[in-house]
This record gives sequence, C-alpha cells and structure tokens, in this order.
Amino acid sequence: MPVAENDGVEIAYEVTGADSAESVVLVSGLGYGRWLWQWQRPAFEDDYSVVLWDLRGVGESDTPDGPYTIGEMAGDLEAVLADAGIESAHVVGISMGGMITQQYAIEYDRVRSLVLLSTDCGGDSRVEPEPEVTERILESPDDLSLRERIAYRMAPAFTDEYYDLDRERIQTILDHRTSDPVPDQVRGWQAAGVANFDVTDGLDAVTAPTLIMHGERDTVVPVENAKRLSAHLPHAELELYDEGGSHLFCLERTGDVNERLRAFVDSH
Repeated sequence: MPVAENDGVEIAYEVTGADSAESVVLVSGLGYGRWLWQWQRPAFEDDYSVVLWDLRGVGESDTPDGPYTIGEMAGDLEAVLADAGIESAHVVGISMGGMITQQYAIEYDRVRSLVLLSTDCGGDSRVEPEPEVTERILESPDDLSLRERIAYRMAPAFTDEYYDLDRERIQTILDHRTSDPVPDQVRGWQAAGVANFDVTDGLDAVTAPTLIMHGERDTVVPVENAKRLSAHLPHAELELYDEGGSHLFCLERTGDVNERLRAFVDSH
C-alpha cells in the first residue's frame, strides 16, 4: 500500500476504480478508518478514480503524539493527493472528515467540488450535542467487553430503529472497529482538533461548488449546524434527510445518498 509523508508522518492510502479518470477522495470521521466508505465507494468506482486514506492515528497510518489539529489532517490530505499525482479532486468528508475538507478547501487548490456530510464549521456559535450524547460517545461502562464498549459509544450515530433492525451492517461495522481498534487516547487527540476547529471567517473564500448533506435527526452534530454552515459558504446547496436522518444517515439511506452524491459529482 502506498504511503504519503507529511512532516515525518506516514499516511496510508489506496486508489481504486477507473484509471486515468477524475478523482473522488473520501475523508472519514473521528475514530473511523477508510473502510467506512465501503458502502459509498461502489457508487463511483466504475467511472472515477477513488482515493481512500487512513487518518493519522487510525488503521495503517502513523500515530504521532497528539493532540491533533484539523489543519494537520488537512495537510495529510494534501500529502496524499500530491503523492498520488492528483491535481484536482471531488472531496467528500463526513463529520470530522467534513471539517478536514473545509480546512483543505480553504488552504489548498486541488478541490474540484466539495461534499460535506454531518459536519459543522466550528466557532463560538456551534450548536453542541446534548451532554448525555457527548458523554456516551466518549465514555462507556467499565464492565463491558471491547465490542460492547464500541457498540455502546456508536449507538447515538444511528436512529434507534435502524440500529435495532439492520443488525448485519451494524455487526460488519463492529467487526472493523474491533479488529483494529482506535485507542481512546487517539480518539481524544482527534476530538481536541474538533473542539478547536473554527473556519467561520474563511469559508467565504471557498469557490468550489458545495453540497451539504445532513440528517434532521442527527444528535451528534445537530442539524442547526448544517444550516449555519450553508450560510457561510457562497456556493452551497443544502439537502436535509428526515427519515433515517441520523449522524450516519449515509449508511441508513445508502441508496438515496449514493444517487445524490453521484449526481452532484457528475455535474461538476
């Protein structure tokens, strides 16, 4: 597997799909490896070159001492695209990955279009999740097994109905997260980057066409943040999802989301 280097940190990535085609790069959220995109990647692979990478501290990438900043992780993305020889890309990010893509679009010039899922632009007026949601995401009872702890922390990212009904996909996610677990310390280092993130004063400089997609029932990043983000971006479309509209609505509504993603990327 190729690696890109950013200030001594090696970032693992892979390129799949069509050769010599336009590129789509997918950016995962806090505590998730590149495997998260296995349900979106097939929507692009026939006609696009698809770039998947592990954030620092996750998967096959290096784990430097933290805390991490969103700017550092945007630099990691720049290193990946430069190493892969990609001059421009459609950049899709979810949650913390959406923050990385915002920072990237402000600082670098390889963005052809931008898709932001379940994310926000930070700052003092950010709408925070309820305290019990934050506590559940970051902490779990001590008497649980690793798999039970991960399941406990992951539950707020889905609607209750989906979490109870689609056990096969939930178990697949848990298989990934338990086979190569992200240490709590690394999650904390990434969370520090989220807490300190603020690009509210820089987004008006983003000229790339942007699609903001958000679940109306997102308890992790409340939907008010998406509306606020849309107001800061001069070339943004906002699309909200009610049914199945959780933080990971892209997994609950895979078919609809993939169709919309593909249509947006195709048009730009």
